[in-house]
Amino acid sequence: MLQKKKGILIFVILALTLAGIFVGRWTVASVSAQSSYEELRTFTEVLMMIKKNYVDEVKTKDLIAGAIKGMVVSLDPHSGYMTPDSFKELQVETKGEFGGLGIQIGVKDAVLTVIAPIEDTPAYKAGLKAGDKIIKIAGELTKNMSITDAVSKMRGAKGTSITLSIIREDWKEPKDFTLVRDTIKIKSVKAKMIDSVIGYIKLTQFQESTASDLSAALKSLKKDGMASLILDLRNNPGGLLNSAVEVSEQFLPPKKLVVYIKGRNGDKVEYSTEGNTPYYTDMPMVVLVNQGSASASEIVAGALKDWNRAVVIGVQTFGKGSVQSLIPLSDGSGLRLTTAKYYTPKGVSIQSVGISPDIVVKLETKDGKGNHTVIREKDLERHLKNESLPEGPDEKETAPLEVEEKDDLQLQRAIDTLKTWKVFEKFNKAA
Repeated sequence: MLQKKKGILIFVILALTLAGIFVGRWTVASVSAQSSYEELRTFTEVLMMIKKNYVDEVKTKDLIAGAIKGMVVSLDPHSGYMTPDSFKELQVETKGEFGGLGIQIGVKDAVLTVIAPIEDTPAYKAGLKAGDKIIKIAGELTKNMSITDAVSKMRGAKGTSITLSIIREDWKEPKDFTLVRDTIKIKSVKAKMIDSVIGYIKLTQFQESTASDLSAALKSLKKDGMASLILDLRNNPGGLLNSAVEVSEQFLPPKKLVVYIKGRNGDKVEYSTEGNTPYYTDMPMVVLVNQGSASASEIVAGALKDWNRAVVIGVQTFGKGSVQSLIPLSDGSGLRLTTAKYYTPKGVSIQSVGISPDIVVKLETKDGKGNHTVIREKDLERHLKNESLPEGPDEKETAPLEVEEKDDLQLQRAIDTLKTWKVFEKFNKAA
């Protein structure tokens, strides 16, 4: 049964109880205590040496914060330490509105890299592209800068400006982009009719209002004559776990497993449909995915694929199959810690591998212009390995960030699939 926990994120966060996080650890505490105390003694010695002998006076608080950041960032790309301000901003972001540039970032080859600009935001309008390397933020070099710090620097009040120094693959030298921050209001559900019977819904991310907005969109399209549906999850970076389950719930019958998570103690937590919302379980359906479909998007695509509810069309997804726990600390700061992996209904971990579409269709441009370097989970430094499935070849891959609708081969394949759906149903029944 779906557990209603507020602030549960798969894209970045999954809030678990501290009791659950630490179960099974106290039995080994006495064995490792002596070693831990010795290492802490060394840490204290270094701290005191810096306090006493460093050329400039430094605050103990800043030193400890820096040590915590360094400790956590060494684990994996998605763990991090957040200052009180960053922690508050993250909580605001889940509601779908925050002040900033509208850019998703990661670290590739030790360089801060654009994963994707969010549609209709300052970053998107300025022409930033996936694969762009961010060399400086407001004149400060990004080398050794954590993702959390970078995000914090780019966030700010609406109307204020910030300059990013960008190097692109085919550029000889960096170029400066001065962007004006705006209130990033992410409308997570966009709907329209493709023709008289095919409905189209694009989900841009999974936030608190996504499931209810989706329900309203489905009802509206149904009134307009929708008999089949294309659910577009391309370039959707994820979001709230609850939202992903509630979205899946509208297309699956009650008591169907959507996803389960498992930490190092081996305990499973399952999330299944409740059937409390109107659902569309019989309508022919296609799900579109690409390399930018991550985390919560992969949960929805994986669930609908495993239950044979929809045909998945596109290319291999991003491959973020890890779960982060958000742990509030006493001073208002927060720790984002990877504590588990998630698994599709068939028990498959997609970590660093992604969801394989039923029908592979790549986007292409005639002259290759507009292509960017594809970044997936397996390309990020210190990513968790998949213990069961190979990650695939480590070779350079390029693709257009977007194309005009008339050139969208993935969308066209989805339309063709739905138009021929009943024809294939007749053949299957005859067989």
